[in-house]
Amino acid sequence: MTKPIPVILHTDIGTDIDDTWALGMMLLRKELRPLLILTDTGDTIGRAKICARMLENARRTEVEVGAGIPGDPAKCPVHQTEWVKNYSLSAYPGKYHEDGISRLIEIVTASGTPVTLVSIGPTPSLAEALRRCPGIASKIDFVGMFGSIRTGYNGASGACAEYNVFADLSSCQAVFRAPWRSAAITPLDTCGQVKLTGELYEKVERSPLGITRDIVANYHVWSAAQKRTVPPVESTTLYDTVAVHMAYSREFLRMEKLKLSVHEKALTVEDPSGGMPFDTALSWTDLEGYHRYLADLLNPNTRR
Repeated sequence: MTKPIPVILHTDIGTDIDDTWALGMMLLRKELRPLLILTDTGDTIGRAKICARMLENARRTEVEVGAGIPGDPAKCPVHQTEWVKNYSLSAYPGKYHEDGISRLIEIVTASGTPVTLVSIGPTPSLAEALRRCPGIASKIDFVGMFGSIRTGYNGASGACAEYNVFADLSSCQAVFRAPWRSAAITPLDTCGQVKLTGELYEKVERSPLGITRDIVANYHVWSAAQKRTVPPVESTTLYDTVAVHMAYSREFLRMEKLKLSVHEKALTVEDPSGGMPFDTALSWTDLEGYHRYLADLLNPNTRR
């Protein structure tokens, strides 16, 4: 039997809700062995609380939690604070690191096998890790949710500046220039099409799994923070779940090897002469199949 893939999740969980779905998905996949969750941007401690409580509830406290570089909370607010308002990181039964960047470097450096780094948020802490220890890139298989190649938000034709890129442009440029052992991304071209509606969303809402119940609870808290007056009847766009999926599988996706750079206008552009190679998910072979797969993962009970 193939050993689970050692993985680090880098996330800005708490601003958009899709990071929470992605974390839950990662915890449910037996192909993955999460080692560390590194939070980034704004209130990194508040984000770490969300991760720690989810891990504790899931009885997965072997997974370490670390805070990245803090920033201005007003620029990227955390919308799930109500879910952790009485939670203290000092109570987390696992290991919490105030300097999560150093811990990421230690884990990668000490690992006897390559580590997969799933990045689903702006990247100031990753750029700092590369600055402190450039050699870690050669030991990391990088998988990220970044950019827009041929399709923008809401399926618009043509590329656009995507949030994880423009939120901290210089650090994202550093990440895209790094000599990773391997690198892959899901841009808006693919991840921007993922949404659970109708029976599939209802299936998630009635899931008996504790991890899924935490996702749903956080989604309702997040929705209330958005001043939504009615309970959710479908998911938001679940961009980040695709990056987690790509950490262990390329099923449902059509991949293309592209040399990419991040432009000064925050566009992710094909750059055959100066870009770095990325295995890029440009389209779906079976989007509805992925939707069913995700719903079945979050609720394996097939009873309707």
